[in-house]
Amino acid sequence: MSFLTPLFLIGALAVALPVIFHLIRQTSKEQTEFSSLMFLLPVPPRVTKRSRLEHILLLLLRSLVVCLLAFAFARPFFPKADTTDRPTGPGKRIVVLVDTSASMRRDGLWSDARAKADAVLRAAAPEDTVALFTFDREVRRLVTFEQWTSAAAGQRAPLASDALKKTSPGWSGTQLGQALVAAASSLEDARTDNAQQPARGPRQVVLISDLAEGSRLDALQAYEWPKGTELIVEPLKAKKPTNAGLQLIADNDENEKKPGEARARVRVSNSSDAKREQFQVGWSDGKEFVGKPQDIYVPPGQSRVVPLTAPPMGAVAERVILRGDEEAFDNSLALIPPEAARVNVLYLGGESAADTAEPLYFLQRAFPATRRQIVQVLPRTPSAQILPADAEAPLVIVTDALPDERTATVRRLLTDGKTVLLSLKNRNVARTLAGLLGKESISADEAKVPSYAMLAEIDFQHPLFAPFADPRFSDFTKIHFWKYRRLDAAQLPGARVVAKFDTGDPALLQVPVGKGTLYVLASGWQPADSQFALSSKFLPLLFSLLEQAGGIRPQITQHTVGDTVPLAATNAAVRITKPDGTSLTLGAGTAAVIQTDQPGIYTAVSGTVTQRFAVNLDPLESKTAPLPVEELEHLGLPVTRADGKTPVQAAEAKRQLANAELEGRQKLWRWLIAGALLFVTMETLLAGWLAKRPVAREQTA
Repeated sequence: MSFLTPLFLIGALAVALPVIFHLIRQTSKEQTEFSSLMFLLPVPPRVTKRSRLEHILLLLLRSLVVCLLAFAFARPFFPKADTTDRPTGPGKRIVVLVDTSASMRRDGLWSDARAKADAVLRAAAPEDTVALFTFDREVRRLVTFEQWTSAAAGQRAPLASDALKKTSPGWSGTQLGQALVAAASSLEDARTDNAQQPARGPRQVVLISDLAEGSRLDALQAYEWPKGTELIVEPLKAKKPTNAGLQLIADNDENEKKPGEARARVRVSNSSDAKREQFQVGWSDGKEFVGKPQDIYVPPGQSRVVPLTAPPMGAVAERVILRGDEEAFDNSLALIPPEAARVNVLYLGGESAADTAEPLYFLQRAFPATRRQIVQVLPRTPSAQILPADAEAPLVIVTDALPDERTATVRRLLTDGKTVLLSLKNRNVARTLAGLLGKESISADEAKVPSYAMLAEIDFQHPLFAPFADPRFSDFTKIHFWKYRRLDAAQLPGARVVAKFDTGDPALLQVPVGKGTLYVLASGWQPADSQFALSSKFLPLLFSLLEQAGGIRPQITQHTVGDTVPLAATNAAVRITKPDGTSLTLGAGTAAVIQTDQPGIYTAVSGTVTQRFAVNLDPLESKTAPLPVEELEHLGLPVTRADGKTPVQAAEAKRQLANAELEGRQKLWRWLIAGALLFVTMETLLAGWLAKRPVAREQTA
């Protein structure tokens, strides 16, 4: 027999009360008639060594009632053999998923995470199979199911604990959705890999994380969580709730900055559960402020944009820091101003650059220099030698007929992957077109245009015209063409008509040649042929062409930790210095990329080329307010909230609950209460009978 509330058994000590009451005699047992008592003092009876128990049966009944009540309040039950926790087949399969993102660098979180992970590992039964994963931006498998099962039963938990001890939180973002999908998928894969054990036990994913609000859950949007897989969440709570973070706001202004204008803009965000509101932000040399910092007020859950002017003259300040925050892991930004990219365009034509009636005049003025990009047109005559530096240009524009030797050179560039724009300024250029396509001849007759022609059919799905797909920009009817050359698209193998005139003749064609692309414009953009060069579409169309040629790459002003950053292409080895001072060397001929793993400024040196770039934290890592568990439930995950108990305590609570259910079914206390009432009745009758015995004897006397 067991008891649900055994402390009530202490009440059985009250059985001593009837014994004491029986030993105390307040009045004499018999009455004796006496004369006047006025001269006597009343003396109460005293318990002496000569006191002895009487009416033993009555005493036993009263003691038994007390014991029965104590047993009834202790709620006894008869336990049954517990088979719920005994293995009847394969044990549980558990994936312990530990967060190692940048937000876990806050004070006390990592030690708490290791303690909870160790508790889960130690609580695993010998028949259980456990895997240990960590995650931030990527998922890392520290201990697999195979490594767990291959180790001895007593060495499994220490094996996983040692693997976790060797790792620490990094600087990457939190891809929580991808990590949960990977953990659930590994359980499903392990379920199907072993055909000898078709019946599997319970499957669990134990998530140990701070569940920061900035965790990404995108991967769970279209994922169907496997049935029978339980998600147990072990949330971690930071000791200091206040956390403010810095985020660099991209500057898309192409114009040069004037003196006094903001050189950078940063956003200061404060967590919703923050206790502080006053902060300072300013330029820094990596340790202290350079110049006077700005005082800002940011209420909890809000953000403020702070413009920063140039640092003091002569100061080396490539960082922006924040002061006044309790957590410092996200209080620094590295800033490297982007250098203007230089792009060359090779132009092959016989006209003068100063001739306002020729295409070159308009082309050179179509690419304005900005602080991010400088496009230089390299004019060459048709018979001029093409230099090696000229061949590096991503875009080649041809407006005149070329000699056969130059045509062969341009064809080699085209087949190697270059982009060539051929403008049929006159019929003679058709001979160069034929040479570029490897044909003997291509006919290009002058079209008879009664007044003017317009672009009527434009393929806005083509990447060249995709920027004009919006109805606000898709009107090309204001561009009039006075002359053009008629081409038959069937003469050009694999040609795609990108735009047509309103007469139905091709206006712009795309022809693949080897690895490169040839664009053929059936007219010229000079005023003698069309209004194209004077229209608002000319400049964006040229930039679109240059972008398709690979000459314009997106200007990435900031990288986040974990990004793969391409380096300047050189034939020499590359030595990379990381923000913490460590360095690595990439051999010549290897892929010139680096996987960033920490915030700060990186320096890559290859021969005479030096490249510096800044890497910062994922801005979402600054959102450290707790993510509601309901967010996971809304995505269809069967979440079991951990109540802070250790696995041993949880097992004890489960056993107590099972005992309560068993006691509730048996309800032995009812029988004990009924027995107590029965004995109380018997005691009452017996006490009444014993009280009448002296009177009965006196009457018989």
